[in-house]
Amino acid sequence: MEKITPRLPSGMRDFLPEDVLRRQYVIETVARVFEAFGYEPLQTPVLELEETLLGKYGADAEKLIFHAQHPGGKEKLALRYDLTVPLARAFALQESKLSLPFRRYQIAPVWRAERPQRGRYREFYQCDVDCVGVEGMEADAEVISVAVMALQRLGFSDFAMKINNRKLLTGIGIYAGLEGEALANLYRSIDKLDKIGVEGVRDELIKGGIAAETVARIMALIGSGATTERGYAVAERLIGHLRETLSGVPLALEGLAELEKVFYYLAASEVPSALVEFDPSMVRGLGYYTGPIFEAVSLSADPEERVGSLIGGGRYDELIGLFRKTPLPTVGISLGIERLIVLMEKRGMYPPHLRRTVVQVLVTVFNETLRPAALRLASQLRAAGLSVEVFAGGAKLGKQFAYADKRGIPLVAVLGEDELQAGTVKLKRLSDQHEQVVSGAEVSQIAQKLL
Repeated sequence: MEKITPRLPSGMRDFLPEDVLRRQYVIETVARVFEAFGYEPLQTPVLELEETLLGKYGADAEKLIFHAQHPGGKEKLALRYDLTVPLARAFALQESKLSLPFRRYQIAPVWRAERPQRGRYREFYQCDVDCVGVEGMEADAEVISVAVMALQRLGFSDFAMKINNRKLLTGIGIYAGLEGEALANLYRSIDKLDKIGVEGVRDELIKGGIAAETVARIMALIGSGATTERGYAVAERLIGHLRETLSGVPLALEGLAELEKVFYYLAASEVPSALVEFDPSMVRGLGYYTGPIFEAVSLSADPEERVGSLIGGGRYDELIGLFRKTPLPTVGISLGIERLIVLMEKRGMYPPHLRRTVVQVLVTVFNETLRPAALRLASQLRAAGLSVEVFAGGAKLGKQFAYADKRGIPLVAVLGEDELQAGTVKLKRLSDQHEQVVSGAEVSQIAQKLL
């Protein structure tokens, strides 16, 4: 048989057992937070109809889609590239079985046919939480609260949740007298504020053909967001200033009123003031969101940890309307689970007790004659709910202990001739070399205590 050179497709990764256990820890931690707020798990197929996926981004989705056609198949299929479109499709299809509001979360892989780059893969996990059917801003504040708690439970504290509103951004454009392509260019330039600064944005807008006087009016408003100040009092002050300046723009006032309610509900939910920031310059997916938008960013002083947004989301009241007769208010947020994992690994944020293997106990085999006794002991421990491995092959006891240590197995059970005759088992915890000889009847109970 011809040998095959082992290679991975570009943009794909293998995860070894220890990596998978770390990822499971992150996923299980955030899932518990989601469920603490009443969000329930949803699963959707990895394959969707191509026409379904094209509904959100249109022709632009062609750049994202991995086609998955099978020979002779009549349906055009593709791998999902996010979890939002499947949510909208699933809700519209299963609506008669669901109650409003519908709170769901989904943590699952997605695939994008983009050119792989450093830190950007073709297969990666998304972690979404969405609330369908609530028009009020209490839903927006709730998903922000969920995201903040998820970051905190993972051990993050040096981050800020930036909050803005698409209606406000559009209102600023109206205030400046912009429309059409000029308005789109305004958004693109504002989005670069973090990278090129206020002066850079001003210069880019002027070069793009917007009058210097108009640019000055815009920057007087947008520049107010170029601050490191955070908190509810700061947000209240900025909202008051913008409301006075934009008093003649109804859409902007509507956006400011929504933001006011979001901050009010966040404060009532006891989201720490120091983690909340109203940023009128924050731009996010303006062709997609219809109201408040949010983005969590790292405040780390380490440039390598400024990895873009850790969390992003907002209100999108039109998407589900693509799959049903009328729109339905929806708000959601997505945790950048891959970025969070990278940061946690770099910082060593995983808890010291986090297991490196699923195996809790290694049952040693003193010799082949005693293997049946070792197998019976393993069955006894498994019946008590423990994950147990019986050493395979022949090796001296020292090598078996070394194997357990290398694997990160916390507890070793020794059943030699002496122990078998005495009806006992020797348990050894490798972390501190604690040894205990116990009776066969109590071995499961003591093993659980030693873990």
